[in-house]
Amino acid sequence: MTTMSAGILMHHHSDAGLVVLLVHPGGPFWRNRDLESWSIPKGELDDDKDPEAAARREFAEELGIEAIGPLRPLGQVRQRGGKLVVAYALEGTLDVSSVRSNEIAIEWPPRTGRNIHIPEIDRAAWFTIPVAQQKILASQRPFLDRLEILSWSERKPQLTK
Repeated sequence: MTTMSAGILMHHHSDAGLVVLLVHPGGPFWRNRDLESWSIPKGELDDDKDPEAAARREFAEELGIEAIGPLRPLGQVRQRGGKLVVAYALEGTLDVSSVRSNEIAIEWPPRTGRNIHIPEIDRAAWFTIPVAQQKILASQRPFLDRLEILSWSERKPQLTK
């Protein structure tokens, strides 16, 4: 059975253009990695199988802030390990200095049987789309492309008769 995750790509328009909120995973494995290591806030679906509810839950767990407002679907992608990720767009702002992530247990060093507790994410940041394209996991780049199309179609001037 395929593992499924759901997440939210928060965004807004700034003087620099369209900007998106990405998170960096916590822990020793990701400590010195930057490019192609950031992600949308996301997590696995619970037994209820409601992707929108899971996306809101994971956003709150990873950032310590509720995702309030209408979510717009961005479709799904399959990550390298086979996980299917469903994403939603949410327009909003967030002070990244106020982010407070939940903690998770991981085995570290690997195959030692020793567990350590780490923050699920160690930081969050706003990026313009060109920078986000470099930072985000390659498998999640289509979400940025889809958001740009969605954002452009909503902001284009309407022709009048």
